[in-house]
Amino acid sequence: MDLFDKIASNRGPLGSHSHYAHGYFTFPKLEGEIKPRMIFRGKEVLTWSLNNYLGLANHPEVRKADVDGAAQYGMALPMGARIMSGNSNLHEQLESELADFVKKPECMLLNFGYQGVVSIIDAIVNRHDVIVYDAESHACIIDGVRLHAGKRFVYPHNDMEKLETQLQRATRMTNETGGGILVITEGVFGMSGNMGNLKEVVALKEKYQFRLFVDDAHGFGTMGATGAGTGEEQGVQDGIDLYFSTFAKSMASIGAFVAGPESVIEYLRYNMRSQIFAKSLPMPLVVGALKRLELLRTQPELKENLWTVVRALQSGLREKGFNIGTTESPVTPVFLNGEISDATQITFDLRENHGIFCSIVVYPVVPKGVIMLRLIPTAMHTLEDVRETITAFEAIAAKLDKGLYSKNTVSA
Repeated sequence: MDLFDKIASNRGPLGSHSHYAHGYFTFPKLEGEIKPRMIFRGKEVLTWSLNNYLGLANHPEVRKADVDGAAQYGMALPMGARIMSGNSNLHEQLESELADFVKKPECMLLNFGYQGVVSIIDAIVNRHDVIVYDAESHACIIDGVRLHAGKRFVYPHNDMEKLETQLQRATRMTNETGGGILVITEGVFGMSGNMGNLKEVVALKEKYQFRLFVDDAHGFGTMGATGAGTGEEQGVQDGIDLYFSTFAKSMASIGAFVAGPESVIEYLRYNMRSQIFAKSLPMPLVVGALKRLELLRTQPELKENLWTVVRALQSGLREKGFNIGTTESPVTPVFLNGEISDATQITFDLRENHGIFCSIVVYPVVPKGVIMLRLIPTAMHTLEDVRETITAFEAIAAKLDKGLYSKNTVSA
């Protein structure tokens, strides 16, 4: 079969729905300033789908720093990969400040989060090493693990007994190969909103020899006393060997970083192919990130405002009988019983008749018969936004319980 003919006959699990989903359920366009209320298909909607946790996307100081950085440097500077011609004092300053903030000796900037995680895994392990990872790890971790030429063992989400079993298997294997063990988990899991059991994972170091790599994309800036992340929240930041986060969440930008021992970060600088063979992070993004990090350090009220909204939303949903799972973070899933057809009707009803825009997740991300509405509170939302949303959710839940979505097509 011709390669392109094969693609035409099998569009993939998401692409198979593109004929009706594109532009509405997938690839929707939210227009206007990044804030809780934006424009979707000509109508104002209350938006709960943006990872702008601390509201920095349109913070006046951030906007000024972005503009000033672009005006002074343009998007081209620096030209080339950092290892060749793309390094700068500001890149190194940002790395130093990030390392201090997350309490690690050294830090390395990355161009992108997804690409960064894949490339870190590729650089750290070889065919003699064993990876042990949480089953609900983000796709970037899964893809990095897939590239691994050695053995890999998965354990059920946050199941410490099964993790220990896999560590025993990995230890027996590495005793034969002479390799090492890398455990990978997340600080905050982006779908369920619960935290990785970092404290218990770190405690297993007393019995087993392994290194711990934590993807804390949703925890950086939102968790811990200072916002330094889930390791700080659980009191085990020192036990995390490699700490990773992206700028795409709390920092409301593009880029990422990895922090850890000086010798390991130095090794990554010279061995991460995605950075060695890629253009350096443009200067305006570095300037903007420095300002964002400054605000994380100096304006704790941003995180306090976020958690005021989080607590109101999550307690309000629970009081109305909604199942929000085991979330321990701002990520707020709402689980309903229904089929994919119900999910499409609920999404339409929320957006067109209630003015609520949130992400909706169905099989195969969640089990068949389950619909997950995923809400991302931010510091910019208000308590009135929370009340309006809970009222709308009560209305759609009542329709779902009566089977109205399965019987009728919802109209605007």
